[in-house]
Amino acid sequence: MIHSTHTSGVTTIALARPEKKNALTPEMLNGLCAAIKCAATDNACRAILLRGEGDAFCAGFDLSLCRDDDNVLRELLQGLSRAIVALRAAPQPVVIVAHGAAIAGGCALLGGGDYVVTDASAKIGYPVTRLGISPAVSAPFILPHVGPGSSRARLLDSTLIDGVEAQRFGLAHECAASADEARARAEQVASELAAKPAVGLRATKQWLNDLDGAMRGDRAARALSVSLGLVGSAEQAERLAQLWKR
Repeated sequence: MIHSTHTSGVTTIALARPEKKNALTPEMLNGLCAAIKCAATDNACRAILLRGEGDAFCAGFDLSLCRDDDNVLRELLQGLSRAIVALRAAPQPVVIVAHGAAIAGGCALLGGGDYVVTDASAKIGYPVTRLGISPAVSAPFILPHVGPGSSRARLLDSTLIDGVEAQRFGLAHECAASADEARARAEQVASELAAKPAVGLRATKQWLNDLDGAMRGDRAARALSVSLGLVGSAEQAERLAQLWKR
């Protein structure tokens, strides 16, 4: 469910579960982390492109897997945190194409990107608070992109926004007119970055990580603990049960 290819300095990592809009499973997140780390240590890789197959980048967690086992939700949150950290820690610039939909965990992955391209009609956001799930795991990484005020609004508000609004808020850096144009533009950006001297890009990315503080100390671990702390709560169980009855 995770496919990797390498062409002309660009390692493309694809979420490959299009029939489920690339809804994330623990196995997918483990595979994603492994693919990112493999690319990060490959001297031939000069840029990473993360995309989703089908008509959406990622619709978030496959919550149907959590119906009978709270541990699955814990595994999903832990895997998501590891994936975002791995994207940020990769020395190469990371380009993400968030076409169609980047929802909940899919939106959280955008925080690991250095350059995000979306399309005007894409649906983007964190609708998980209404389910009793905290999106705090993504907060340290999203906040530097959009700023303190906007990040509070996006993380607390379950309303989805389109690609135009996502660019205005800072969740995306470019907004194309269509999903096909977004994919093409992301590929172009990744190729252009791969053609630049790697030493300068790597040093710049490391410095940017130092400046925004997302990777500093135990911030990622503390953010994850907030989300994990709600797993199994009575309110969360009730809201998820209502979701499965629909």
